Amino acid sequence: MITLKEALRKSNEEMIALCAELEAKAKESGLNAYIGFERSGEGVPILIKDNIQVKGWSVTAGSKILQGYIAPYEATVIEKLKSKGMMAFGRANMDEFAMGSTTESSFYGATINPHGDKRVPGGSSGGSAAAVAGGIAIAALGSDTGGSIRQPAAYCGVVGMKPTYGRVSRFGLGAYASSLDQIGPITQNVEDAAILYDAIKGHDEKDSTSADFEIEDIANNINPDAKLTIAVIDSYVEAADNDIQKAFVDTVAKLEAAGHTIVRKELSNTKYDIATYYVLATAEAATNLARYDGVRYGTRAESKNTEELFFNSRSEGFGEEVKRRIMLGNFVLSSGYYDAYYVKAQKVRHLIRDEFNAIFEDADLILSPVAPSVAPKIGASESALEMYKSDMYTLGVNLAGLPGISVPVAKNDEGMPVGLQLIAKAFNEKVLFDGAASLEKVVNYKY
Repeated sequence: MITLKEALRKSNEEMIALCAELEAKAKESGLNAYIGFERSGEGVPILIKDNIQVKGWSVTAGSKILQGYIAPYEATVIEKLKSKGMMAFGRANMDEFAMGSTTESSFYGATINPHGDKRVPGGSSGGSAAAVAGGIAIAALGSDTGGSIRQPAAYCGVVGMKPTYGRVSRFGLGAYASSLDQIGPITQNVEDAAILYDAIKGHDEKDSTSADFEIEDIANNINPDAKLTIAVIDSYVEAADNDIQKAFVDTVAKLEAAGHTIVRKELSNTKYDIATYYVLATAEAATNLARYDGVRYGTRAESKNTEELFFNSRSEGFGEEVKRRIMLGNFVLSSGYYDAYYVKAQKVRHLIRDEFNAIFEDADLILSPVAPSVAPKIGASESALEMYKSDMYTLGVNLAGLPGISVPVAKNDEGMPVGLQLIAKAFNEKVLFDGAASLEKVVNYKY
């Protein structure tokens, strides 16, 4: 598969031919990574997650309740892609409303990890990551609420980058948790991630949370030879399995040998990240999904009265994981529990951000696992709690609004990829990409 950098030098005719080739290969692959093959204009084809609006396309967020909905407008990131010689091509499968870590909750069925036909690709941007890893997409856009770009990228052995909150417009992104969601690239390598990030970043007046300042493009200025101070959190790694621990220790040694300074730091136990995230994210999700009632949005179920209409439409339209998170969100927002859970979680969120900022006073980057294990087998999650724990290393980045990037560093004995993430200070994407390029260089991962 040609890289994004190479594809941008090709003609539109060559890209049209490539689209046909990708569609044929995707259908033959059996990965169920694509759920549609539409094309918007001309340019380099970029696979789009099914919760990002492309005008005139079906957009369903992987849910039954949005079947038949056609996007009436263009997301800002799609407009930006078109202005940079790229186009939206194809819909990527995803966990329903981005709620999941495996892509198994999709209305369209599970996506398969190209590295193992019985393995999940991660989630919620599992279709995007699996397609890039499987050579049926040059690059893709995903969304990251609690690790939904970085975790599937790690499971599939590709690069996944979450920008600083506010760096990329959320206008046209289907909301899961509005204070956490961020669109970002999934690509074959770090340089391609920088190219795609440059294309979609920037202020947008249509997004009230968009940061109103510009910075230079990064792709042409990456310095893989920059010598950085990188913090490692030893206590974090203890919760990971042997494959992850070995890859982490080996990678730290390689970074140190390459001239980077390694410092040892501490963060609060990841259990606080998990508890805080699932209180806040589910509260926002319950609010955002209240509009899907069969009247304002969503497929309308047969009913005899208004109360029955709401109940039937939501019961039939939402999957089990979405219902679970709506119920939890309504619980933490309810009278008598709001102060005990929601308000307390907001206070802990500030403490998490302060802890990260304290580390960045002494370090340029933080190196961390992305997930506690390699990609599990399809159907292996015994409970929702087990699935939630798979995000333990990624949630804090979203709670603090920081940029992070997952880079593949190794494979275990079964050939399953292991990814590690670098985390930078807010709006310090240049240093993040310098570190990622250096990490990519020193580990020399074999795709």
